[in-house]
Amino acid sequence: MIVRIMGEGQRDLADSHFAELNKLDDELLAEMENGDGPGFRRTLQALLDAVRSLGAPLPDDSLEPSELILPAPDSTLEDVRAMLTEGGLIPG
Repeated sequence: MIVRIMGEGQRDLADSHFAELNKLDDELLAEMENGDGPGFRRTLQALLDAVRSLGAPLPDDSLEPSELILPAPDSTLEDVRAMLTEGGLIPG
């Protein structure tokens, strides 16, 4: 799956990693619902770090469509809330 981190580019991520990412996504949702700003920031960073470490970067000139778009590291609670679907940032 091609994943884009806003402002950073794309990574090719194997489907086998999505269970781990979904766990972080669930934590992020709970922190957002509870208004836990520091927890939100920490978990967002962990989610993005996981995508960076588990995914292979695509060349900057690649024009692959992104199947999943994640917020930039400096996104606010409100920014991320606007990107949410029923299942969070990551479907499944």
